[in-house]
Amino acid sequence: MRNINNENIKISTVLSFILIPLSGLATDIYLPSFPEMAKEFNVTNGSIQDTMVCFLLSYGLAQLFVGSIIDSLGRYRLCLAALMVFTLSNFAIIAANDIYLVYVMRILQGISTAFIVVGKRAFFVDVYTGDKQKHYTGMITIVWATAPIMAPFLGGYLQENFGWTANFYLLGIYGGVMVCLEYFFGGESLKNPQPFAIIPALKVYEKLIASKDFICGISVLGVSYSMVMVFSMSAPFIVEQTFNLSSLSTGYCALLSGTALLIGGLVGKFLKKGTLFEKLFIANIFQFGLIITMIATAGFHKNLIMLMFFVMCVHILGGFIYNRFFTYCLTRFPENAGMASGLTSGGSYLITAVISSITLRYISVTGQRTLGVSYILLTVIMIAIITCFRRSFISR
Repeated sequence: MRNINNENIKISTVLSFILIPLSGLATDIYLPSFPEMAKEFNVTNGSIQDTMVCFLLSYGLAQLFVGSIIDSLGRYRLCLAALMVFTLSNFAIIAANDIYLVYVMRILQGISTAFIVVGKRAFFVDVYTGDKQKHYTGMITIVWATAPIMAPFLGGYLQENFGWTANFYLLGIYGGVMVCLEYFFGGESLKNPQPFAIIPALKVYEKLIASKDFICGISVLGVSYSMVMVFSMSAPFIVEQTFNLSSLSTGYCALLSGTALLIGGLVGKFLKKGTLFEKLFIANIFQFGLIITMIATAGFHKNLIMLMFFVMCVHILGGFIYNRFFTYCLTRFPENAGMASGLTSGGSYLITAVISSITLRYISVTGQRTLGVSYILLTVIMIAIITCFRRSFISR
């Protein structure tokens, strides 16, 4: 088996960054197709939103154990196998005529994506050290943010011109191409495999979970991204049913939302002044004030432009918060990079799946006011978490 060395480290780094946005691509590209898929499968809007929840839950749960597996068995072969499963599952969705088969395939996609993304995140900890490691791990959320920017916009174009299946054709082709590139140019990055044993693995997880700052970071990551998911899952119905606009408009709105996340991530990466707690607490307070204004002005001008202005502002601050916590958690335990990566992303995605699902069950998000209400609820939860764990971050 080929290992990562000086000859293929550059191309392997590029391939890793290409695969980092996979989870966002798999969730966001078909958002503009939600209304058509609901009609195609003759189900409710909530049933189509559940296809997203299936992915998020399986993706989150899988990452809880994927880290220990790839720390023992390596990244490369498991990544290739997972890419093949991901590729085939997309073509199965295209052929499906029952929503429950779509649910099953989305669960398989969540699990396979977990193996791919956790392995690629751990790659940067495997092969880089010092400032380079911090640089590349800080770049992960920024590169990942390209999916929320481009995927729904591309999905809106495909939906408008070719229908909902075009999104899954694209995902399948993307997966197939990456299988070939990984096979010919990739390699194993794990230098010191750790023997897989349940008791030692549980002890490592116990150590990670016992770290208050680490668990606080995961919790905030999950709640912060819930804001994005609540908007993403509601946007197609707000745009296409409330404002009677096309799926392309949904794509444009998602493009703005993703751009806001990217801007926030860039600010988070390059802003050095202040402690971690100070920066995050101030960002939360600004976010809270914006959302209050969003709710208060909802009755004056009911239009999509004003709605998206507030969404972008809230998501810029959310991207800042997410970047700072993600980088912190990912590098918190370098000796257990795979497990830390899996627990960070898996735990946060589980929280996102549960909280966004509950939020949409009890708050019918149909416009600016109701979206603002969901935002304010999530912001209050974040402020409460950061405040409770403030002693863990004041000195960091």
